[in-house]
Amino acid sequence: MMDELRELYQEVILDHGKSPRNFRDIEGATGHAHGKNPLCGDQLVVYLKLGDGDVIEDVSFVGNGCAISVASASMMTELVRGKSVKQAHILFDRFHDMCTGDDAAPADASLDPEDLEKLTVLSGVRAFPVRVKCATLAWHTLNAAIEGKEVTSSE
Repeated sequence: MMDELRELYQEVILDHGKSPRNFRDIEGATGHAHGKNPLCGDQLVVYLKLGDGDVIEDVSFVGNGCAISVASASMMTELVRGKSVKQAHILFDRFHDMCTGDDAAPADASLDPEDLEKLTVLSGVRAFPVRVKCATLAWHTLNAAIEGKEVTSSE
C-alpha cells in the first residue's frame, strides 16, 4: 500500500513538474517577487493579482527549478487562487509544518482539508531537509510578493 501511495505521489509531482499550471506572468500584476534557492540554483518569479478584500484573484510563476520546486509552485498557484491573503498565509504555515515534520500545529477551521491533502504529495521532503527549501521556495516567494518585497530566498 505504501509503495502504491508513493508511486501516486511521484506521479503527481512529475505531472506538475513537467506540465506546470499557471506558468506565465500576469499582465497588470499587483505584486511580484523573485525567489531563489542558493543551495541548488532554483529560481522563480511569482506574480500576484490581489482584488477587493485582499483576495488572490490570480497567481502565477515562471522560472527554473527541480521537479519538486516546480511542482510545488504549480500546486500553490492552484490552491491559493480565490483565497484571501490570510488564508494563503495559514496554508503556507501548515504546508511548512508538514514539510518540516512539525505536525503538532492545530487544524485551522478556515482551511479546506482537501487543500492540505493535495499538498501531502510533497511531505516526503521532510526526510531530505535540503529538499524542504525546494518545496517551500514558491511559498516564500508568494509571501514576499504579498509583502511587497522584490527578492527572497528559501535559506
